[in-house]
Amino acid sequence: MGVFLPELSSYLPRQDEFTNLQARIINRTVWAYDEPNANSKRLKLYWHDLVVPITNTTISEDEEAYNRVWYQLEEGGYAYSGGIQPVRTILNPSQPIPTRGALGEVTVPYTDAYLEPNEDAEYMYRLYYETVHWVMSAVDSTDGSVWYRLLDDKFEKHYYVPAKHVRLIPAEELAPLSPHILIEDKSIEVRLDEQLLLAYENGRAVFATRVSTGGRRLSGTYTTPVGNFITYHKRPTRHMANGDIASNGFDFPGVPWVLYITENGISFHGTYWHNDYGIPHSHGCINMTPQAAKWLYRWTMPTVPPEKLLVYGYVGTKVEIKV
Repeated sequence: MGVFLPELSSYLPRQDEFTNLQARIINRTVWAYDEPNANSKRLKLYWHDLVVPITNTTISEDEEAYNRVWYQLEEGGYAYSGGIQPVRTILNPSQPIPTRGALGEVTVPYTDAYLEPNEDAEYMYRLYYETVHWVMSAVDSTDGSVWYRLLDDKFEKHYYVPAKHVRLIPAEELAPLSPHILIEDKSIEVRLDEQLLLAYENGRAVFATRVSTGGRRLSGTYTTPVGNFITYHKRPTRHMANGDIASNGFDFPGVPWVLYITENGISFHGTYWHNDYGIPHSHGCINMTPQAAKWLYRWTMPTVPPEKLLVYGYVGTKVEIKV
């Protein structure tokens, strides 16, 4: 197997992937420019959570930039990819939910969750594209539409979203990758100076992706620990929340494909609140695209059965984090 390099700079679709491809504005504001260059003429200002079709991608001429990917927008101009989440709008038929629940993935740019299955109920959260949630049951709303009842795994509460916005993840989609490779023959290397993750089988690289590790934040500097670890605690989804959001805290429901390596919460996981890999951004975790995190989740040990909320133990794939 050759080295697989998913989104090495950022998410860069192939030419046949532009159908229904959209840009969700992640940052508070994002400018579109007449060229893929922040020094060129500003054309239009976009606000957080606006969704605009993407018509193409391009690479900036700045060879020194850690991320050179820009998106061409249907409304005109180019926007820097780091402040944009590439999304689609895919609606799904409702399905019966097993008694134990099922994993579901949001397949629209965002869906709003409510305390009851209708939009007049108390608003709870906005859930974003490619976040993953435990679906516990399907219920009929008063207008005849079907809603899914989701479990908040941190606060042990429930809220509801339209079923059409969530795709149930089949078990075969979570099947382990390279299960024939012994646990001692798999390893992960994180290079902090390059913001790069490499996965090895028998000493040969089989996967690589850009990441974002601990960085400088408004409330201080956060570091990703250096040393040797294992992926001993894995969850398909986790509501991550800590501190006061107004002073650089965070509250992220549905963080997908989580692999913990320390008891104080340092983990690999998918990220939907930025798309700016290749530079430190996190509170210490190793941020990855949801697609890359899912690959790593399936490839590493221990294996998490599709019906399990988590697996926690004393075995796992070896991880070396180095400067």
